Amino acid sequence: MRATSLALFALQAASAALASPVTVRQTTVVPTDPAEALVQLQALAQEALETAQEAVSNTTSSTKRDVCTLFNLKIRREWGAFSKNEKLDYINAVKCLQSKPAKTPATVAPGAKTRYDDFVAVHVQQTMEIHYTGSFLSWHRYFIWTFEKALQDECGYKGTLPYWDWSKTAVTGLSKSPIFDGTATSMSGDGAFVANKGNIILGANGDLPPIVLPSGTGGGCVTSGPFKDMKVNLGPVSLDTPGGITASNPNGPLAYNPRCLKRDLTDKINKDYANSTAILSVILQPQDIDTFQMKLQGVPGSGNIGVHGGGHYSMGGDPGRDVFTSPGDPAFWLHHGQIDRTWWLWQMLNPVKRAQGTSAVAGTITFMNAPPSRQTTIEDIVNLGYAGNPTFKIKDLLSTTSGPFCYVYL
Repeated sequence: MRATSLALFALQAASAALASPVTVRQTTVVPTDPAEALVQLQALAQEALETAQEAVSNTTSSTKRDVCTLFNLKIRREWGAFSKNEKLDYINAVKCLQSKPAKTPATVAPGAKTRYDDFVAVHVQQTMEIHYTGSFLSWHRYFIWTFEKALQDECGYKGTLPYWDWSKTAVTGLSKSPIFDGTATSMSGDGAFVANKGNIILGANGDLPPIVLPSGTGGGCVTSGPFKDMKVNLGPVSLDTPGGITASNPNGPLAYNPRCLKRDLTDKINKDYANSTAILSVILQPQDIDTFQMKLQGVPGSGNIGVHGGGHYSMGGDPGRDVFTSPGDPAFWLHHGQIDRTWWLWQMLNPVKRAQGTSAVAGTITFMNAPPSRQTTIEDIVNLGYAGNPTFKIKDLLSTTSGPFCYVYL
């Protein structure tokens, strides 16, 4: 009873805290003013919580352990809402995974030395099948949940996965946020300043017009916070560096290549691509899953890297600018928590259509359909290799309150 009461209390408290006269369910109009967009985002969050609460309440009487009810519902929160002790518990659990031996055999990934590396390795192995494909959202939902479960089951973590609200750092600046301020309760701060870095040029040698992104205030090894001594063991595979040059490990993407964690915090990228207006437009305007996930990732040729790219490139550095090894940065998990939350908010506007059935999936099984491939289906299997098990079908990963999942977002 106590857990049920706590879950109900948390949902009700969040609804009260986010109370707003703005109703956005029936509109696709996105305000240009960031403050007004933020109000609409808060209203969306309120509506999503109410929708989730109503749906989960209908299963409270179930006695089955694998059914999501208010008794076992988990609530994911933004990093700034964590207490000091909750932040330290999460950080210690991540460092615990970084101290445990890998499960991935050396014959598969010689550079995977730690349990944390298992997650980086499988992301490297499957990157071309899980970005700009029909499984992008469901694969990453399962991926971050499996990481959360590893923290809990293998390192004694009692909390849930936090997320990074990009709209907040777009206003405060990255280095002033509790995520990147470099304190003992952060994900560590910026990298050491590197002068005269030049711009990051995406697609400099491709068929589409290149996208020019500014460098940030760091560039070198992270100098403060709990992960300043962390080693990134895998990659790089396709690391975007200033001047349009792509760096990679000559010994192979899964070879052992220990190096420091680098960051290059870039406020302008956060403000330009992952602000409240951008987030709201991703949630409100797309009416189908294909448009939604393309807009979220950035439509190729549009010059916009989307909120997904906005988060990754605002972190910058190595592995932040390498799509393959990006989980090597501990802030990755908070970033993709927000990706999942954005998808969840979009789904909650029409849960029946957007969180179940064939209309909830679109896209092929290869990156940008290169090479040309068949369409993804809800019967396709998601397999995380040595990072976690068991395997699930995509249809089991579409709702955060069914299949293996039982969580919502505040």
